[in-house]
Amino acid sequence: MNDAQTTVAELRELVRAFVAERQWEPFHTPKNLTMSASIEAAELMEHFQWLTPEASLAVAGDSGKREAVGEELADVVCYLLALANVLGLDVADCVARKMVRNAAKYPADEFRGRYGHDDAGPATT
Repeated sequence: MNDAQTTVAELRELVRAFVAERQWEPFHTPKNLTMSASIEAAELMEHFQWLTPEASLAVAGDSGKREAVGEELADVVCYLLALANVLGLDVADCVARKMVRNAAKYPADEFRGRYGHDDAGPATT
């Protein structure tokens, strides 16, 4: 599987089948899934904690570190896909709608090359 050839629907089905085979549906409540996604996101952050911006970018060139980051990224994505399955959310629609709102909130002409209104940090989405 790869991003160029795999649909979101295929990934959702992969997660759904995995959960069903283990009969985990009773445990996959929105509360549990969002908490689990947050926990996994924290584990993802640990790989970058205390690194300089340059060192964090260098992770891409270190196959061992990159693999470990990919494992945590997959955990986050899997929990979020499971959440979409439970709530009946269309991931592509959610992302597309959010990007329309983001474009209105952060016009390119106003935010090009800068993070936020005061440049104190990244603009939130």
